[in-house]
Amino acid sequence: MFFEDYKTEHFFDEMFDSDGTVRPHYQAIFERLGPFTVDAFEQKRQAVDLSFLRQGITFTVYGDEEGTEKIFPFDLMPRIIPKTEWEFLERGLTQRMQALNMFLKDVYSEQRIIKEGIIPASYILSGKHFRREFMNVQVPRDIYIHICGTDLIRDDAGNYLVLEDNARSPSGVSYLLENRQAMKRAFPNFFPKAGVRPVENYSEELLKTLQYVAPYGKENPVCVLLTPGHFNSAYFEHCFLARQMGIEIVEGSDLVVRDYKVYMRTTQGLQQVDVIYRRIDDDFIDPSVFRPDSMLGVPGLVNALRAGNVNIANAIGTGIADDKLIYAYVPDMIRFYMSEEPILGQVETFFASEDDDFKYIMDNLDQLVVKSANEAGGYGMLIGPKATKQEVEDFRALIKADPRNFIAQPPIMLSRHPTWCDGDFEGRHVDLRPYILSGEKTSIVPGGLTRVALKKGSLVVNSSQGGGSKDTWVLYSDS
Repeated sequence: MFFEDYKTEHFFDEMFDSDGTVRPHYQAIFERLGPFTVDAFEQKRQAVDLSFLRQGITFTVYGDEEGTEKIFPFDLMPRIIPKTEWEFLERGLTQRMQALNMFLKDVYSEQRIIKEGIIPASYILSGKHFRREFMNVQVPRDIYIHICGTDLIRDDAGNYLVLEDNARSPSGVSYLLENRQAMKRAFPNFFPKAGVRPVENYSEELLKTLQYVAPYGKENPVCVLLTPGHFNSAYFEHCFLARQMGIEIVEGSDLVVRDYKVYMRTTQGLQQVDVIYRRIDDDFIDPSVFRPDSMLGVPGLVNALRAGNVNIANAIGTGIADDKLIYAYVPDMIRFYMSEEPILGQVETFFASEDDDFKYIMDNLDQLVVKSANEAGGYGMLIGPKATKQEVEDFRALIKADPRNFIAQPPIMLSRHPTWCDGDFEGRHVDLRPYILSGEKTSIVPGGLTRVALKKGSLVVNSSQGGGSKDTWVLYSDS
């Protein structure tokens, strides 16, 4: 009884062709939902919500006055990716990650990409997250981005495009894992025959990645997860990942640096730490080098890093790679470092700091998507076609005041996916954040976090802006 009134309109729909035919890889779930009544489906949905609440699977919205923690809304209808499509994404993301790691090694050492005129020096050196303090610091295995969450969208023709790379401290993977568990509980008899690739080994792969980049190739290194604490929006995820990997979760006050080595305070005394999976921004990680008022970091940590006695994942300074200006140059990086053509496309980008682009942005502000170069989570963004005149003018003033901090892109009609809304399925815009691990090899958990804009017509999928999530199924086959 579902989907009788479902309309794809003029958008690319993940489940239905433009003529309303179910795509082959959705046929099984389409048939599985056939016998369901609205009430039965609603009961499953409510049961999943309740289980998330009971398990404390929540996130925090900064500035929200109604409460500090919320359930991340979950939609029962999974997003499904066939085998061939996923293999294409894997190739493209692996290529991109290798280029970004080569870029970071270069800009913190020889800076060939600047000297050979591929990227203007001013774009890198003026980057908010470029860390001069990190110049010529060697990192084990030459890996800087160990964990990356790259956001992908599909345009109105179904082409995958990279929207941004989250190289500093990508979050959300815990929801990917919990969403899968929720779906298995909701459809226990369907999963064994659905041909869905598992995601449960992510934590094991993450731990292997951390161990691989230990200083001096040390065997059985001590790894810890460094969190800012329970007020952080992703604190649930920090606890979840540490528990899954079987490593300690620590705050800055739990660590101390002695003789250029990092130690963890334990009930048995000090224990040396080899690898820190940090979920703290650079600014706060070492008050003796960065912000002196930070109460979250570890004094002396950067000196221990320079001495080669500890490694930090992701490396300090990786934020320059996900600066939205630098994003525009990733295809050039791939050509420069790898002599290959980019596999994945990305969105055309205009720089407010360039005269011609600035004029174009000013003339077309109400028709463009404007982003702050170093914001995340949907903050610092203007969607011109949906903004009020006042919002457009406010952004015009912000751009004029600091052009380096803004880029603009044409709005992309994100693909839509059937989503449960008030008793029926309606199309809602989605994106996809796969998680890429760079260790002994590059590995990508088959799936990713599909985020969905629950508000009708909205293009903003971030949880902090009213978005939800879906389980993402990667199939062993194409149907």
